[in-house]
Amino acid sequence: MREPILKFSNLYYRYGNGNPALDGISVDIYQGEKIAVIGSNGSGKSTFFLNANGVLKADHGEISYQGTIINKKNVRELRKNIGIVFQDADNQIIASTVMAEVGFGPMNLKLPKAEVIQRVDEALTYMNILDFKDRPPHYLSGGEKKRVTIADVIAMKSEVIIFDEPTAALDPLNAQMLEEVLGKLGAEGKTMLISTHDVDFAYRWAERAMVFNQGKIIADGTPLEIFQNREILEQANLKRPVMLDVYEMLIEKEMVENTNAYPTTPQALRDLLVNTALSAGKA
Repeated sequence: MREPILKFSNLYYRYGNGNPALDGISVDIYQGEKIAVIGSNGSGKSTFFLNANGVLKADHGEISYQGTIINKKNVRELRKNIGIVFQDADNQIIASTVMAEVGFGPMNLKLPKAEVIQRVDEALTYMNILDFKDRPPHYLSGGEKKRVTIADVIAMKSEVIIFDEPTAALDPLNAQMLEEVLGKLGAEGKTMLISTHDVDFAYRWAERAMVFNQGKIIADGTPLEIFQNREILEQANLKRPVMLDVYEMLIEKEMVENTNAYPTTPQALRDLLVNTALSAGKA
């Protein structure tokens, strides 16, 4: 039985107003998982993320990383290995040049200067922004800033990468860029958790979905299981993905057979319709 890379046990967290932002969260995260974290605003997603990488400390409960319980003495290990990309890049960027920004984390790890430079160059190349390294990041476009903040995490060589609403304010071209980067990171075995209001993105990208509501996880399963559960969707104020509605309508109209191989992308749906037409032509 494999051990989780991250384990949350009975996590509680309250802000100053006394309302519980996390209300008894217990969940295991495994190496290489691609997890969509969904739920309405104020449901606890961002608070969960900030506890996950040690920015916030829970009032009660435990977090374990690689089997070790995190405490004051080793919380640095959590921050080193759990990277977070915030929704608003301007809230994350602090340095005067792109190179200094991406090198900030590795420098804080007290790494040799040569290794810091190597990590920065690798991260900037990975995100295709090496030409920007001497530019002030605050003058970049929204999509370019997002690339910089992702490069920040890549330079840290984080094992787990958390994205808080990564597609917010991105135009379609930069949203596509982001999905390509997520594909590369997934192919490298990175563990990723992404909070998003984009149910279509969550449906096509994630292997697992966790639904937050009022500080609790009210559902945890495959995206198909989650989005077929109308009771959960209503409770969490979520919509169904367009591709799911289209496919189930085609089944209802007997235009395709229900093979339980639910398409999650337009291309997959096209392939299904072509194969259905070819099969009908042979009949």
